[in-house]
Amino acid sequence: MTLTQERKAAASGTARSMMILVHGYGADGRDLIGLAEPLAPHLPDTVFLAPNAPTRCTNNPMGFQWFPIPWLDGSSEVEAGIAMADAAQQFDAYLDAVAAEEGIGPDRTVLVGFSQGTMMSLHVGPRRAAAFAGIVGFSGRLLQPKALASEVRSKPPVLLIHGDMDEVVPFESMAEAESGLIVAGLEVETHVSRGTGHGIAPDGLSLALQATLAWLA
Repeated sequence: MTLTQERKAAASGTARSMMILVHGYGADGRDLIGLAEPLAPHLPDTVFLAPNAPTRCTNNPMGFQWFPIPWLDGSSEVEAGIAMADAAQQFDAYLDAVAAEEGIGPDRTVLVGFSQGTMMSLHVGPRRAAAFAGIVGFSGRLLQPKALASEVRSKPPVLLIHGDMDEVVPFESMAEAESGLIVAGLEVETHVSRGTGHGIAPDGLSLALQATLAWLA
């Protein structure tokens, strides 16, 4: 497996489903594995995994990035595009590896992304042959929406959640992502976290849990 990760075992001792928490720019798996704490009592048979992105973050060497962001770190659009494609391949391989290691298929796996982690989840998930149980995307964007329509291979249900006070990823990105996913044939639900900036609010996490329970039922 190429990516390192954080892992929290299923509370029941027997994992029958898997949640993969995909962090944002400058963060790491430890930032999101903490979500397992409030979720695990409701998902006792779920193992939680939080991979670290493949490269150290240019702006925060203590954290990781899936790809550089030109307006933040001075990289070029070409560099960002190459890094994103490489990260997508590594994330795709990681998903194969953990499915084999945990013995849990995509139909029992939920991707939960935040910010750049949402971008990776929405980019890679629908391009895989077998559909995940679902994808939750907090505060992110849909990369290359026009390409997705011709490259989509599976159509998992998607829940998009975004704060209307997001100061990092524009709130309008949620509607743009919804449109692109619908054009590609995916079913999408959205939720606005009122008064929330670039983060995960309790109302959004509660909805993510409700969606996960429904998808895994």
